[in-house]
Amino acid sequence: MNQDNASEKPEKLHSSDSRRDFLKTTSILTAIAVAPATVAKAAKHDLGEKISLALETTPVSFKVNGVKQQLNLEPRSTLLDVLREQLNLTGTKKGCDYGQCGACTVHVNGERVLSCLSLAIMHEGQEVTTIEGLAKGEQLHPMQQAFIKHDGFQCGYCTPGQIMSAVACINEGHANNEEDIREFMSGNICRCGAYPNIVKAIQEVKNGGQKS
Repeated sequence: MNQDNASEKPEKLHSSDSRRDFLKTTSILTAIAVAPATVAKAAKHDLGEKISLALETTPVSFKVNGVKQQLNLEPRSTLLDVLREQLNLTGTKKGCDYGQCGACTVHVNGERVLSCLSLAIMHEGQEVTTIEGLAKGEQLHPMQQAFIKHDGFQCGYCTPGQIMSAVACINEGHANNEEDIREFMSGNICRCGAYPNIVKAIQEVKNGGQKS
């Protein structure tokens, strides 16, 4: 019996040791599991502070359709978003938002610009013209009239950008023939396929000697 008792004691000690080892292991695993969340939370807080600092507003002044605008803008704001969301000039369309479709085309100091790829703060002191700025009151711009006459649009979503590029195409001297027009209007995509009518509209304005 003594031998049996002696043989039982090591088993009890072994069981106790196992429980202690299990508790230690569990504690370590719990700490490992919690640590990434804690680190992530701290990192997120630091990132939030950095983003807040980066997004402090900057005073910007430029003219839009002849009207001086003084705005406080986040440095990352695109010209497109400022025009649409802060100045309520929604004629300029947001299409692909990657500078591939041309729907957001505006003029800056007379040159066409893809407003989705241009930061608003880059245009301090410059003059921006949108589709709303082409007409003179109730009198449409010749290019607008030509697009209506030749049915240069179907759904109409791309039309503002098409018209802005068409005006620039003539002013840049790239509307001397149909091939040039197609080449220098290629950055504006019409999903309805109204390209032949768009070309006709540009040719009419060009032949009529009309400029913006």
